[in-house]
Amino acid sequence: MIRTRRNPAALLLALTVALPVSAASTASPAAASPFASPSGSSAGASGVRFAIPHPTGRYEVGRDTLHLADVGRRDPWVPSAKARELMVSMYFPARSGGSAAPYMTLDEARLLLQGQRLDSLFKPEQLADVRTNARVGARPVGGRHPLVVLSPGFTLNRATLTTLAEELASKGYVVALVDHAYESFGTAFPGGRTLTCVACETVEKAPSAEAEKKLLAKAAVTRAADVSFVIDRLTRPAAAWKHWRMIDPRRIGAAGHSLGGNTAASVMAADRRVRAGVNMDGSFFAPVPASGLGKRPFLMLGTQAQHSPGSTDATWPRDWRRLDGWKRWLTVTGSGHFTFIDLPILGGQAGITDPAAPLPGKRSGEITTAYVGAFFDQHLQGEPRPLLDGPSRANPEVAFQNP
Repeated sequence: MIRTRRNPAALLLALTVALPVSAASTASPAAASPFASPSGSSAGASGVRFAIPHPTGRYEVGRDTLHLADVGRRDPWVPSAKARELMVSMYFPARSGGSAAPYMTLDEARLLLQGQRLDSLFKPEQLADVRTNARVGARPVGGRHPLVVLSPGFTLNRATLTTLAEELASKGYVVALVDHAYESFGTAFPGGRTLTCVACETVEKAPSAEAEKKLLAKAAVTRAADVSFVIDRLTRPAAAWKHWRMIDPRRIGAAGHSLGGNTAASVMAADRRVRAGVNMDGSFFAPVPASGLGKRPFLMLGTQAQHSPGSTDATWPRDWRRLDGWKRWLTVTGSGHFTFIDLPILGGQAGITDPAAPLPGKRSGEITTAYVGAFFDQHLQGEPRPLLDGPSRANPEVAFQNP
């Protein structure tokens, strides 16, 4: 049975040794993996100042933060809440200037470490102090730019997709990186509130594996409505973001990790404005409709172990057959469930390795940003990317599947 905190899985955080991961944060149950620092203990992470890799695009990166509330919907996890609340980090191509954007708050770091049972090993200050490249108060560049909405894995806050968000913004995209209320171990909201993972407790109490899957399907569909609401608030007159005119509403994409990847497919099924989507290693708890996605392009990027044809996640071959437009199914050798987010990148900076997912953290980031970036370049910018045509000598870890 899939459980929120009882299944151990691969690398989490720059600070990782061994940890349990949520049902929706892992495509399927995973075996426990020992992790080792260079010294064979957690000491390898102490004293390290972690940093998000510098983006490769030609623009500097600006960041704003929005608090959005959809008063037309009740929160599915806390019905007494007056509205469905979201926190959104807006990344955008910018000119130089401004001050360094923080990675996450101290409370968010503390709750994440506690939720993953790492609080006795590492200090929250170390995670909160991760150095980013985005600047608060930076001036945007001119022109109209594609919008990509990103959704994180279940239990993980939006900061864990910072590398991808900054990379896309440096290449000319506006990125809306969304936190969904009550679905992470800790997310800071206005008024001094840090909301915790009520959804985790709900899933944990489910009486069966099937009941859990239904709850996670409900979560994906709810998140899809969140993404549509964010698009509404960013693209209409009286928009929530002061730089909303940067966004070209004809070029919108969605991507996410784990449950966030399922969200990308779900919002495409419900909202024709989303022109392209990426699922990074997430089970399709909410399935792609049998009728497809209106011939719109979709990328599936996953681990070799869990998401190769014939592996344990039966939702991938099922939904691959339903995708009716341009599509790719890529798997990465040596990867783990967290390969596609910041955490192995940061862990690699401390020399921390996971024998069950030996792909180096630096390569994890390079592969993720290269293929996701190429996908959106081709389908939102109209720039052909041969990287997506087949295997590459530069990326021997990436296999093209065609079941």
